[in-house]
Amino acid sequence: MGLSIDAVREELDAAMSAVAPGIAAADELCAACVGLLEVDGAAVSMVYDGATRGTFGSSGAASRRLDEYQFTFGEGPCLDAVALGEVVHAADLDDPGEHRWPVFREAAIEDGVRGVFALPIMVTSVCVGALDLFRAAPGPLRGLHLAGARVAAELASSPLTTLITDLPRELPGEVSDPETWPDMDRIEVYQATGMLIAQLDVDADEALLRLRAHAVSTGQTASQVAWGILEGRLRLERDDHGGAGRGDR
Repeated sequence: MGLSIDAVREELDAAMSAVAPGIAAADELCAACVGLLEVDGAAVSMVYDGATRGTFGSSGAASRRLDEYQFTFGEGPCLDAVALGEVVHAADLDDPGEHRWPVFREAAIEDGVRGVFALPIMVTSVCVGALDLFRAAPGPLRGLHLAGARVAAELASSPLTTLITDLPRELPGEVSDPETWPDMDRIEVYQATGMLIAQLDVDADEALLRLRAHAVSTGQTASQVAWGILEGRLRLERDDHGGAGRGDR
């Protein structure tokens, strides 16, 4: 990378400033990361209470899907970055010595991703999400690329702060509760979970577990399974712990 770290900051900041605050700024930040940091994809994900709650910025559909995998499988570098409060490196997911996130790793490799790097995003002193960077080729993130990624993660706090501020004005009901607003981006999953609670006579944790298990076993994301349930194309049976349910694959 021929630019200085100050020049990288200026370009990232300029990309975000050229669009409206919030999700659009997060998308532009991710797109700029691809151009400046020699990565093939980027995503900004919200993480709350140990689970990803939404993709609030991405450089494209492929990066959004990779972030969705982490929600579906309940594992991945962004969750570790938030839990540890530090950068998580996976220079080669296909390395025989790489044993982290087995389900996520397999799905990412099938999507042509070999390197994944996650950096925590802080709002004041609280870690609220992660910046995920993806590479098709294996190799570490180092030097100015790593320094630039740290700057991008710092700047990513701005669109997340905007979302935190704006959600109570944009959504009806009592959404100011911090346990409520992070779930809005994947609300279809929680609506489908509610249907499963009634249909299967299980608690919320069991219902979400069954939805995720079905997603894993059928090669779908949790959101895809949720839409199948909500639209009546899929009905999970009481003894279905991940196999194909009636009316869907």
